[in-house]
Amino acid sequence: MQPQAQISTVNLSAFFRSGRALKEVNLQVLPRSVLAVIGPSGCGKTTFLRCLNRMHELVPGAYATGQVLIDEQDVYARESDPVMVRRRVGMVFQRPNPFPTMSIYDNVVSGLKLNGVRNSNSAQAQKSLEQAALWDEVKDRLHAPATSLSGGQQQRLCIARALAVEPEVLLMDEPASALDPIATARIEELIRELRERYTIVIVTHNMQQAARVSDWTAFFYMGELVECAPTEKIFTNPSEQRTEDYVTGKFG
Repeated sequence: MQPQAQISTVNLSAFFRSGRALKEVNLQVLPRSVLAVIGPSGCGKTTFLRCLNRMHELVPGAYATGQVLIDEQDVYARESDPVMVRRRVGMVFQRPNPFPTMSIYDNVVSGLKLNGVRNSNSAQAQKSLEQAALWDEVKDRLHAPATSLSGGQQQRLCIARALAVEPEVLLMDEPASALDPIATARIEELIRELRERYTIVIVTHNMQQAARVSDWTAFFYMGELVECAPTEKIFTNPSEQRTEDYVTGKFG
C-alpha cells in the first residue's frame, strides 16, 4: 500500500496583481521524500514553493485559491494560523541570509524565539547544527559572528535555524545556486541525509542536481504543472513532450 501523502495541493492557483502565476496545481508529496521542482524562469516554481507555507500572501496584492493540505490539514483554512504553518513548514532561501548582527549560536536559537519557544538552550542549538552537518566546524566558535562563516557554512547555518523549530516539511528555493561546487556538493549530501527525517521540496534550475537529490520531480511550465513522476522517469522516459524538450535542453 502506498503511504499517504504528507503534502497535497488541490486546484492550487496563485495570483499577483499582474495576473495568475499558478493554474490549478494538483500534486502530492510522500513523507520523507525529496521532490524537485523544475522548469524555466518565470514558470511558477518559487511561487508554488511559497504557497506551501503561506509566504506568497506576504506579497502585497498576492493571494492563492484552492487547498494546500499538510497531513490532511488545509493550511489555508480560516482557522489556520500562518505563523504555525510556517513553523511546520520551514524554508531555506536562495542566498544565505543569516542575521548579520548575531552570533552563530544566536542565529540558530533565533528561529525558536521567533516562533515563541522560550528557554531555548544549547542542547537544541547543538542538535540543529549537527543535523545541518555544521556542528564540528563551529562548536569552538559559537559566539563568533555568523558572517565569519563561508557562504556554504552560512547556508547550512540557515538550514540549522530552520530545523531548530522541528518542522515537518523543509522547503528549499535553489539553496546551492549562490555556492561554489564544493559547497554545493555538501548541501546536496545534506539533503540526502535530511530526507531520512523530513519531507523536502526543492526548487532548482540545475537538472543534474534534481537528478542527484530527488525521488520525485515536478515540471512546471507557464504556471501549470505539466508532469510529476519519479525522477528517473522524468529524465529518461517522460510522458509529456514538453517535459522531454525541457530536460534535453531544447528550451529553457
